[in-house]
Amino acid sequence: MSAHLGTPGSLPRDYAILSHFVASTVHDVEDQTQKKPQNRTVDSQTGSGAAPRASIRIIPSAPAVTTIMPTENTPLLSTPIPCIAEDVKFSNERDGLDTWEIFREELVILMKYSSPVFITHVFEYSLIVASVVSIGHLSTVALAAATLGSMTASVSGYSIVQGFASTLDTLLPAAWTSSQPQLVGLWSQRMLVVTVATLMPVLMIWFNAESILLLLRQDPEVAHLAGVYLKWASLGLPAYTFNCISRRYFQSQGLFAVPTKIILAVAPINALLNYVLVWGPEPVRIGFIGAPIATAISFNLISIASVIYGIFHVEKTAWYPISRRSFTGLGLLVQLGLAGVGQTASEWWSWELIGLAASLLGPVTLATQSVLLISASCTYQAPFALAVATSVRIGNLLGEKRARRAGVSANTAVVLAVAIAVVWSVLFMSFRKSWAYIFNDDPEIVTLVASILPLVAVFQVFDGTSAVAGGILRARGKQFTGALLNLSAYYVIGIPFGIWLAFKKDMGLVGLWLGLTVSLVYCSAWGIYMCITADWQKEVRKVLDRLAVESKNADHIDSEENEESRF
Repeated sequence: MSAHLGTPGSLPRDYAILSHFVASTVHDVEDQTQKKPQNRTVDSQTGSGAAPRASIRIIPSAPAVTTIMPTENTPLLSTPIPCIAEDVKFSNERDGLDTWEIFREELVILMKYSSPVFITHVFEYSLIVASVVSIGHLSTVALAAATLGSMTASVSGYSIVQGFASTLDTLLPAAWTSSQPQLVGLWSQRMLVVTVATLMPVLMIWFNAESILLLLRQDPEVAHLAGVYLKWASLGLPAYTFNCISRRYFQSQGLFAVPTKIILAVAPINALLNYVLVWGPEPVRIGFIGAPIATAISFNLISIASVIYGIFHVEKTAWYPISRRSFTGLGLLVQLGLAGVGQTASEWWSWELIGLAASLLGPVTLATQSVLLISASCTYQAPFALAVATSVRIGNLLGEKRARRAGVSANTAVVLAVAIAVVWSVLFMSFRKSWAYIFNDDPEIVTLVASILPLVAVFQVFDGTSAVAGGILRARGKQFTGALLNLSAYYVIGIPFGIWLAFKKDMGLVGLWLGLTVSLVYCSAWGIYMCITADWQKEVRKVLDRLAVESKNADHIDSEENEESRF
């Protein structure tokens, strides 16, 4: 097994394969030499206050001996363990390392991990926004249809896929730093099997969207065009699903910048395709359907680039050969996936309901809601990126059995989320009187936006901490708890309260946003409480139990295959 040591400077160290074969005595080394000669020497070096690192030197003419200088932190395992190398003190969990020191180290790591994730999600969001913007200049009906089609795609498709894929936030990072890193590839394959089955009913909805939208009393022309939009957009749905899985495959190994590089390359192509296919020269211009086709092509380009990068530029340590095991053991993924859908989709759907309620308050209120929604969606990308990075970091630490540092990392993420929210809040408050001019210059809209932005500024704090708390819950495998939290927050408390304030108390859009804020205060408070009171030693045991089950299943399947081969 070769080690991948070439590390681009922009990465938090792609990953390094740390060899943990222990030769505790001279006799052990001599025994290994007699049993299996090897041609490489592995030295373990520990810098001052830094993590033990392994450096590999190929020496063709050297004696065939494998030696290692063990440290107090060298695990006594017979399998090489991959690890995301970070400049932290790899101290024993019991040595009393200062919590403040761990906090500072985790703060730097989380910021480093979050940055490429933030860029990735912003540019992925731009793929869909570019589609709506390019159509928006065709006609009002076309814009309404694209908006309706995009909303339907998000509610019935993209949110479902994201919910199922969030299961990998629980499984992959811990597997990568465990004694079974090949489970990263195996669980990714299994999730692909699960999501492919999930796409069948989604595609049925998309191909019959016109009839469904007509039943929901939508304008016939708008419903027809929205149905056409979804049929062409379906060409990109399988690729979108694959991208959600491949991104987590890379990120669990510390390869955060890989999806970022790919999306940065594809985003300009997407913009060009939207222009050429919707507004380009006559031979290639196809008008309305050009936008969803451009988005579908872009999603497929990302998939192709991910496969190429994974084959030629990433070590195969995390990969598991496609086999019978790829189609077994799907129960855990389905269970966590359904809970993940409840956690993710319930939040997506709540915003659509608020938008529908805002539309009943008149065109000015609806336009104001659009400005506020776009603004809040953009600022949300930062805490959401932090939530993804936190899931990966905590999962890696649990796989390394480092419970204490995992707990400190979780608390650090919450503090960082508050800091990010304060920045956005100050921005909104500083420019509240002119903020709406970015989107519209109608004086009535500008005034209404300015009156609600102080509430949106407060909203940022709870939106950010709630997002990070959700990421921590996913790292712990508590998607079902997250789903119950979101469902109760939005559909039992927030939305009913907001609608009551908006229509019964005549508070209008302010009432709707007050309801959303109350729901997020509830989510944030409970989420942070569960993070603070978590038993991280128990979380480590859960990871070990999960790995033990997989090992047992593997042995069972291997024995069955051996029996079959005899006949």
